[in-house]
Amino acid sequence: MKKQQYLFMSLAALLFATPAFAQGAAAVSPGAQWVPLAAGLGMALAAGLCGLGQGKATASATEALARNPGARPGIFIFLILGLAFIESLALFTFVIIFLKVQ
Repeated sequence: MKKQQYLFMSLAALLFATPAFAQGAAAVSPGAQWVPLAAGLGMALAAGLCGLGQGKATASATEALARNPGARPGIFIFLILGLAFIESLALFTFVIIFLKVQ
């Protein structure tokens, strides 16, 4: 617990210390400074929730196989298809963020 507290405090200090190392003022639109932070937060949310979805899908497929081992081919096909769709959501988020943050 203490290690987590030290980690989060260090990250907070680094987050608030970034303006100290900034260069001189440039012509930046008012909301442009929040774009990288929002992009990182969006990717973190997308990756985390896709991971939760993949875990739930895998757990459900495992439970279905335990109940009916004879249905393995059908369950396997739909599991792989579902995991591909879930992973594509994270990849689409990554592409959108990559295009937005320049």
